[in-house]
Amino acid sequence: MIQVYHNPRCGKSRSCLAFLEETGAAFEIIQYLHDVPTFEMLQSVIKKLGLTPIGLIRQNEKIWIENYKGKTLSDAEIINAMVEHPILIERPIVINGDKAVIARPTHKVSEVL
Repeated sequence: MIQVYHNPRCGKSRSCLAFLEETGAAFEIIQYLHDVPTFEMLQSVIKKLGLTPIGLIRQNEKIWIENYKGKTLSDAEIINAMVEHPILIERPIVINGDKAVIARPTHKVSEVL
């Protein structure tokens, strides 16, 4: 089943859900701010996305700027920052099996359907 890492306060994330609903695809919503992914889950998502951990970080978030920006961090430290502060995770993420995309812009969802 398709999984969507979703933040209901994010317009792009809401647009992603609407796009998926229009396709008729079955999907599961993961509200990652409440159901925080584990370190291992994030490692898996990052691998499926084909990114390095920094590629999944919202670098303009206040928490990132105040606590991490300009520091030399290992991949593990970056992933731990996302576990500690899930608001740092880029969204929406759509996962379908071994494929995943950050659905910005929304039509990128088509890449994993």
